[in-house]
Amino acid sequence: PAYVPILLAGVLLVAGVLIAALGGRSLALGAGGWGGWRHTLAIVATCAFVALALGRLGYRTTIVAACVFLIGVVERQRPLPTMLVAVGLATGTYYLSYTLLWVPLPRGPFGL
Repeated sequence: PAYVPILLAGVLLVAGVLIAALGGRSLALGAGGWGGWRHTLAIVATCAFVALALGRLGYRTTIVAACVFLIGVVERQRPLPTMLVAVGLATGTYYLSYTLLWVPLPRGPFGL
């Protein structure tokens, strides 16, 4: 856990340098329009769901449900790759956080 802030600071530094170097090619602030409002609403609703369901359903179940919704429903991807990515992401991040970094994550009613 002690290295995470240093790693995060390094990632943010690289992202800031890339934004400063490549930012001139982007659209002006008001030129974006409101074309992606449905995606924005879906992401905000998913974040609210995760915040409310994490303690009751557990980390892995909640993350799988959120990923299936965002990838499968919002982005309309095929079911098998959607499930593989959702389960892989939930399992991988759980292993990284809980096992390697010793961050206690909530377990649901089924121990997931």
